[in-house]
Order: sequence, then C-alpha cells, then structure tokens
Amino acid sequence: MVKKEQLYEGKAKKVFATEDPNYVIVSYKDDATAFDGTKRGTIMGKGSVNNRMSNFLMKKLAEAGVPTHFVEELSDRETLVKKVEIVPLEVIIRNVAAGSFTKRLGVPEGTVLKIPTIEFSYKNDEYHDPLINHYHALALGLATQEEIDTITKYAFQVNDILSQYLLGFNIRLIDFKLEFGRLHDGGSHGVFVAGVCVDHIPLCFFRHQSYTRSMSV
Repeated sequence: MVKKEQLYEGKAKKVFATEDPNYVIVSYKDDATAFDGTKRGTIMGKGSVNNRMSNFLMKKLAEAGVPTHFVEELSDRETLVKKVEIVPLEVIIRNVAAGSFTKRLGVPEGTVLKIPTIEFSYKNDEYHDPLINHYHALALGLATQEEIDTITKYAFQVNDILSQYLLGFNIRLIDFKLEFGRLHDGGSHGVFVAGVCVDHIPLCFFRHQSYTRSMSV
C-alpha cells in the first residue's frame, strides 16, 4: 500500500491517504502532550510503542468478535486501517475511582466501583472535551441512538476482554478511553472501535494488597 498525502495530524498520530480510498495509513508520533496540548514534549520511541500496543489490543478485540478498523501493521510506527469517520465522542469506562472521577464526585481514589461505569465527553479541544450525557449527543447530532447503543455494548465488551486479560498478570484495569468510527463507505457494520487510547490506560499492579497506578483520566 503506497502512502500518499497527509490527511490529518493530531496530538499522537498522523494519517495519510493511500491509493485505495477505503484505507489510510496511521503513523504514530513520539510527541507527548498534556492539558489539551498546552504542555508538549518528546519521548523517543513512544510512537513505536503506541503502534505495537494498539495493534496488539486491536487483534485481541477482533479475536473476541469486536469489530475494529485494524488491517495490517506495516512497520514499527505505521499501520494500515480502514478509513472511518470518527464519532466525536470520547468513551470512558471506569472500574475503579481515580482521576477526574474522584474530584467530581468526592469518591476516595482507589474505590472499586460496584459496577463498571461509562462516560461520554464531546471531542472538542476548544472546550476541553466537556463531559456530556447521551441525550446531549443526540441533541447535538454527534451520534444516533443506534450508534450510542452499539458503542455502549462494545465499550463494556472491550472492558471485559481487557480486564480478564490483564488480571492474568495480576493487573487491574482502572479506566480507559475508546474512540469509535463509522465506515467511510457507509457499510452495514455500523461503528467500529477506532482507537484504544494507550496513553491513557491506568493499571493497578497488585503487590502485597497495595497498588501503584499510572495517570488516570
């Protein structure tokens, strides 16, 4: 597959056209950002790690029957994917209270939630990705009810798959973000998982009934 003109550049990746309009090439960058891009840095090799880790997770999901946009890993930092229209929602699944959840609701950090919970935020850097509910998403035309139902189903399914996999290494999944996309050709499969945000997967490593974790969302 031949890489052609650049279509998009975000905080963590660039997207390039190919000779086939149904596929694009994603190239992961070494850039590291925080606070909606106001703080920036470079971590050598980060793009390669993100590429490999994302593809590994996508393959795990596909094996379990969750549709994704992954097609083929092309190099250390480049992957061929199906061209999708990104649904402008960040989908956050939480298993343990941490990060902004504790600040908003006053729940002690580390509290194991009675059931996993789902949150939506509007993907908009200008407004700092505000938290919304599914009625907001419908009212603003960000997604249809069918898409929200499908996204919710797949999000919890992804949580089950990743949680069970990580528990095999004595690791608890705290929370994580997902992105979903619509097929560019309007295919009948609806929405696909188009990204597991590997920069934002806090993990709890069990050691003598204590835990350490990475930064939460």
